[in-house]
Amino acid sequence: MPDLAARLLDALPQTQCTRCGYPDCAAYATAIVQGEAAINQCPPGGAEGIARLAALTGQPVIPLNAEHGIEEPRTVAIIDEDWCIGCTLCIKACPTDAIIGSNKLMHTVIEPYCTGCELCIPVCPVDCIALENVSGKATGWAAWPQTLANQARTRYEFHSYKRKRDEGENQKRLEEKAQTKLADLAAHSLHTDPVVLDRKRAVIEAVLARARAKREAAASEPKPD
Repeated sequence: MPDLAARLLDALPQTQCTRCGYPDCAAYATAIVQGEAAINQCPPGGAEGIARLAALTGQPVIPLNAEHGIEEPRTVAIIDEDWCIGCTLCIKACPTDAIIGSNKLMHTVIEPYCTGCELCIPVCPVDCIALENVSGKATGWAAWPQTLANQARTRYEFHSYKRKRDEGENQKRLEEKAQTKLADLAAHSLHTDPVVLDRKRAVIEAVLARARAKREAAASEPKPD
């Protein structure tokens, strides 16, 4: 990551809420450097956050763009455990692994790890998740201390690493199955026409090549400390 993008990332609140229009804080920081995004697209950072980004970029301070939301008090997600059906969708959506539970078992939020990103709310099929104000009237950086931002960043980086690792392992299993099929395609196919089998073989080989490249790229990425 370029030096300026890294410094901009350090100045962001690390809620990973995607309200800026980008998949995470790092992508938003990069977009600012590339001139693709303005410095006023982060509601969790609020006015103070814009001032920080302005100082780093040399751009003038401008009001928060309301299209991305408004500056509000800090919230944490609360799960109504009586209604939770244990679908695990909120667990998968949480960028900081702040929700624990198992399939068909009650889930709960580890409040100190919750960034209030709201990403768990739209995926809940029974609407059992609500947001609770935990900062009173304090908003933006006044409601979100740097210690929590640092913690959220560390947890998100590890969450991202685990997701990519799991995807890589799953991709490897699929690759091994495809290789087994490719080794004796005739025995694994309903078709006997050599032309059809050759076409399928070419497709499988192409898929294997892409899968292998994706897995190797994921494995080469640095692991979080």
